[in-house]
Amino acid sequence: MKELRKLSVLIPAYNEEKTIRHILALVRAMDVIVDVEVLDDGVSHEKILMGKEIVVVDDGSTDETGSILREEARRGDIRVFYHEKNLGKGAAVRTAIEHATGDIFVIQDADLEYDPRDYPKLLRPILEDRAAVVYGSRFLGGPRRSMFFTHMLGNKLLTLLTNVLYDAILSDMETCYKAFRADVIKSIPLKSHGFEFEPEVTAKVLKRGYRIYEVPISYSGREYNEGKKISWRDGIRALWTLIRYRFAD
Repeated sequence: MKELRKLSVLIPAYNEEKTIRHILALVRAMDVIVDVEVLDDGVSHEKILMGKEIVVVDDGSTDETGSILREEARRGDIRVFYHEKNLGKGAAVRTAIEHATGDIFVIQDADLEYDPRDYPKLLRPILEDRAAVVYGSRFLGGPRRSMFFTHMLGNKLLTLLTNVLYDAILSDMETCYKAFRADVIKSIPLKSHGFEFEPEVTAKVLKRGYRIYEVPISYSGREYNEGKKISWRDGIRALWTLIRYRFAD
């Protein structure tokens, strides 16, 4: 098993003044302890306590998110980077990747749809050297708050197209919870600015021969009046991104 002992939590944030303190509190409070199987002469178990850094990118927020992050950063346990204008989730994640120093990266949205208590599930296959990339799937039986039918249908269609184009069997390509070994994600040239980051990184991971491991996670989807931002236009961009990167890089 490789010595991967530091987790970087990457948090892109745009106009999340209502939730940013809460998600930071949840991530801070999470002691990332992973029970892994060690295969030597037999099978034994080891509990790994991961070190943790929190890297937040304020993507040009126009509400109080930036001010809140400046206040939170004074505690000294998070690193915050600021975009002068809104560039999109992909651009924010790319900035976070550039500055992160951990051995494993996990992407965490700044809303409250995804639960940091699922980190050990995401990390275990990587720490056991069974995968370099792990996705948390909302469709593998974990507890979840209902999502919009149209979002679910769009997700299923994009995931199906991913599987057809890239010879995969994913159940949830559009999930936020993506975990990467740091050397893998840093070696991939990423270009997307918006929500098309999800299909781009998936396409490029699969094209490089990494098989994506999926684990069930919990999910509490929010409504548009609670700040949800993704729309049908993002679905069209995702569709084009999947087709484009099948034939280009």
